[in-house]
Amino acid sequence: MRILCIGDVVGSAGCSFLRAKLPVFKKLRAVDLVICNAENSADGNGVTPQSAQYLFDSGVDALTLGNHAFRRREVYGLLEENPFIVRPANYPERTTPGKGVIHLDTGRRVVNVINLMGNLGMEDGLENAFDCIDRMLAQAESKIILVDFHAETTSEKRALGFYLDGRVSAVYGTHTHVQTSDAQVLPKGTGYITDLGMTGVTQSVLGVKTEIIINRFRTKLPERFEAAKGECSLEAALFDIDDTNGRCLAAEGVRMEG
Repeated sequence: MRILCIGDVVGSAGCSFLRAKLPVFKKLRAVDLVICNAENSADGNGVTPQSAQYLFDSGVDALTLGNHAFRRREVYGLLEENPFIVRPANYPERTTPGKGVIHLDTGRRVVNVINLMGNLGMEDGLENAFDCIDRMLAQAESKIILVDFHAETTSEKRALGFYLDGRVSAVYGTHTHVQTSDAQVLPKGTGYITDLGMTGVTQSVLGVKTEIIINRFRTKLPERFEAAKGECSLEAALFDIDDTNGRCLAAEGVRMEG
């Protein structure tokens, strides 16, 4: 089974570029399943019912989220109802809309997708990611398990990758919007990449106009974020999974440019 995992889609520009590139890529590379991080898919960040549906209509099979998952209240009902959207599992279960693991029936195999948030440099009060993943793995319905680890630091991502090596099919990082060059299969058979990267305007700072972010760093004063405009790129990773045992056979970083 070949699974394409797409890095954080940023705003309408990123959504439109994904729609332009994904269908042809799926055919050319014989992709069986597409998972996409959508927590920035709405303009101004967050995810809305409209941006989620746009990505589904563009050929995405499942959506993962992150620290902006709950920025737009209008999406709360969708998080509860849609079986193809997963939010970080280590938010408080009792008070948080949505679910931390989803089970995708491909007709051939069930694919489990788990979403986690990192603890370093992220939000306070979240369950420890390492404890949380142990709890979530008990809910898996097959050996094919993919983990989107939405985290700030490379060390925490690498550590979780090795912690899960041999226990899940693939672990990939999101959140930092910069693709890393370390797509690989870990020693015990888990596919890994520290960060998928970003799908959005290439000449930007995380999808925002560069001058705005530069001014924030120089002056320390708040600025209204505006989405950058221009040529886009789509960054992702391909994982080839043995669907009989869930082991990863190959991992490859992907970049598509406009």
